[in-house]
Formats: sequence, structure tokens, C-alpha cells
Amino acid sequence: MRKESKEIMNASIREFSLPKYEDIPNVGLYLEQVTNYINEYLAPLENLSITASMISNYVKKGLVANPIKKQYTREQIAYLLFIAAAKSVLSLDNISLFLDMQKATYTAAVAYEYFRMELENSLHYVFGLKDHLDRIGSERQTDEKLMLRNTSITIANKIYLEKCFSAVRKEKENGLSEVD
Repeated sequence: MRKESKEIMNASIREFSLPKYEDIPNVGLYLEQVTNYINEYLAPLENLSITASMISNYVKKGLVANPIKKQYTREQIAYLLFIAAAKSVLSLDNISLFLDMQKATYTAAVAYEYFRMELENSLHYVFGLKDHLDRIGSERQTDEKLMLRNTSITIANKIYLEKCFSAVRKEKENGLSEVD
């Protein structure tokens, strides 16, 4: 893969960040607004997205609480951001178990913040933007946190591979060869 392709890949990850829990709107967003909000944040990761029908399905399966007056709260949006990323590497059954464990251990705000920080931490590590994984949170290492870290690393590795394959395909289409 060309150096320029790697730099473009890394730039998209360097600039990526999920909203902090307190920055997620809590005014109540309608389904299409939630879909657009989540997809806007996930766009730099390319192959992660969510649709209105997926969200409705997650509500039906009990992964996310029913909207109140067709509006989604901050907590529901935080869960949906996690689900949108985790579904790329976990089954819905495992996501459901994960959420049950989380609800028994942490508040939605704390769990989401751990997820947000772990995903960004893992992406920066996997893409070579830093040479080690930071320790997230000041608490002791729990099984839930270790599972979250491994899920985040798996998501980051999948994103890395997909971006690499996409870059190689573009190079082949443009008739470019490796220059390193």
C-alpha cells in the first residue's frame, strides 16, 4: 500500500471521535434524526452505519428502550452508538448479554464513556498512531472492562483491515503500484 494511502487512512482515524456522553443531545430526537446523528459520527470509520429499520429492530429485541413519544434520549443514543460499532464483530445475542452485564455493573453514562475512550484508544493503537494502549478508568480491571477492551480492539482491527483493502482496491483501479 502506498504511503499516501496510509496517511489518508491515519488522518481519518486521527480526527475521529465519538461525542462525550454529556454532548449527546438529550432533547429527544426522532428516529431519522438519531440515524443521521449516529451515521455522521461513524462516517470516518466507513463500514459502520445504522439504519432506521435496524434501530426499530433493536428496540423490538429489547436492546434499547422504547422511545418516548417517538423520541430517543441521550441514554438510548449512547446504546445505539455502541450497538452500531459492536454489531460489526458481535452477534446481537452477545451484544444483548454485554448490555445486561453493563447495566448490572455501570450506569449508562459510565459504560458509554468507557466504550468511547476504549474505541478511540484502540483505533489509535491499531492504526499505529501510538505505541501502546492507555489504561482507561481508574477502577480495578473488571471482566466487563476487559471484554470491552477486547471488543474495541476487534472493532479497530476490522476497521483497519477494511480501510487497507479499500485503499489497495483504489490503487489497483488507478493503476498505482506500491511505493514504500
